[in-house]
Amino acid sequence: MTPRARHSDTPQRWTRFRVGLLAIVLIAIGVYFGFTKDIPFTHGYYLHAVFESSNNLRPGSPVRIAGVNVGKVKSVDRYKDTNLTEVTMEINGDGLPIHRDATLKIRPRIFLEGNFFVDLKPGSPSAPKVPDGGTIGSAQTSTPVQLDQLLTALQSDQRADLQTVLQQYGKALDSTPTAQQDLTLDADVRGKTGAQGLNGSYTYGADALKGGALVNSALLGTQPHDLSRMIAGIARLTTALRTRESALQSLIVNFNTTAGAFAAQSSALTQAVGLLGPTVTAADAAFKSLDASFPPTRAFAREFTPAVLETPATVEAAFPWIAQTRALLRRDELGGLLAQLQPATADLARLEGESLTFLPQLDTANRCFARTIIPAGNIGVRDGANTTRRSDGSIVENYKEFWYTMVGLAGEAANFDGNGSTIRTGLGGGSWLVNFGKVGSSPVAGNADWQPLGTSPLYPSTPPPYKLRAPCYRQALPNVNGPQAGPGKATPSRQMPTPAALPDPTVNTSSSTASTTSSASEATP
Repeated sequence: MTPRARHSDTPQRWTRFRVGLLAIVLIAIGVYFGFTKDIPFTHGYYLHAVFESSNNLRPGSPVRIAGVNVGKVKSVDRYKDTNLTEVTMEINGDGLPIHRDATLKIRPRIFLEGNFFVDLKPGSPSAPKVPDGGTIGSAQTSTPVQLDQLLTALQSDQRADLQTVLQQYGKALDSTPTAQQDLTLDADVRGKTGAQGLNGSYTYGADALKGGALVNSALLGTQPHDLSRMIAGIARLTTALRTRESALQSLIVNFNTTAGAFAAQSSALTQAVGLLGPTVTAADAAFKSLDASFPPTRAFAREFTPAVLETPATVEAAFPWIAQTRALLRRDELGGLLAQLQPATADLARLEGESLTFLPQLDTANRCFARTIIPAGNIGVRDGANTTRRSDGSIVENYKEFWYTMVGLAGEAANFDGNGSTIRTGLGGGSWLVNFGKVGSSPVAGNADWQPLGTSPLYPSTPPPYKLRAPCYRQALPNVNGPQAGPGKATPSRQMPTPAALPDPTVNTSSSTASTTSSASEATP
């Protein structure tokens, strides 16, 4: 074996230099990750914000939310071709999400920290989120006031003007108006200095401040952050208008023309403004009701969505039915039937019109039966021993007695012999005159074989009250169980002797004559 072959079979060892170099690289990597906490070639959530000035903000300055570090400034550059500053920030997961109405302020750090930091308010959860790499405009950012800005605000000319304003204001408060000036002043401040008039105005301050408080309360809105959202919206509007100066100029010119037209109608506008309060109140109640109706409407829309999706298929399936319906409505089908029913429909309409007269009459007749005829027919006639009773002793209603009479007549009309139906009747005539009154102007009377027992009820001397103009159902029920009349004597001029009975061959003639004489003597009053 050659020496070269022996050397190639021996395992190679790391030198101390290689081991030290590898340790240095690993330590450098660990230190880098420990301080930067970033993975190379990657970055977190980037947010761009436009400020009027950077205020010595520099890369690495912290970004804080409520005093907690959530990111850092990556770069500070000029924003496009303007005098504004664009600040690029990297925000970690603790500061997300960022919404469209977020605001950013550059604030000074405490004395020991030095420099500045970005104070970030992420916005309301209801606003849309800002995507990675999004930009917040200058309308939602602000910078602190520097001491040099405060000093340059009051140059020598401005300080002199401020002194003049203060001196003139002191004279206005201390001077008394002239008689000519008092003519143009209110009676409460005539002859008083400006300070006295200002002090007197405090007596009206309570009502004025109360109205102002109501206005300020109304400006707060009905939901949290209404005013801030309004201001943010105005800021976006003004930012957009800044790029449309010519259109804004035309708008101002047109607004001037519109304002002139309103000024020409100032009296009508005053009346309209006076009615605006009640209108707004009514509109507010209407909007609340409308807002309350939206949840059921949304629920109905969700429930109705499947039906809407089925509408095309339903319409497609309805085409055969429509074709069949058209055939059914042709002249030789339902169309002809409707033509034949048209005269009947006209007669039915006339019947309906005439029923307006017939139905009240029918109602009156029904009331007559329900309140007069049927109750009168249900009265039981009390006639002493001749009273018609049931097996249990109860009195039979008089309408049933009428039908009993009909049954009796039917029995009388039954077959008597081979000659056919016969009704057996008896001839009238007797010594007892029965007067039935008059029919018209003619008296009605008859003779009875036996003395009448009386009438039930007693025939009144005057007819019972009957209102001819009153409906039947309002008439009084007849008193069929009134006092009874006793028997009366026969009228002598109308008394007729009882004829003699035929002789009975089985009885002696003398006995028959005596019996007849006895009967005649009994009939003589």
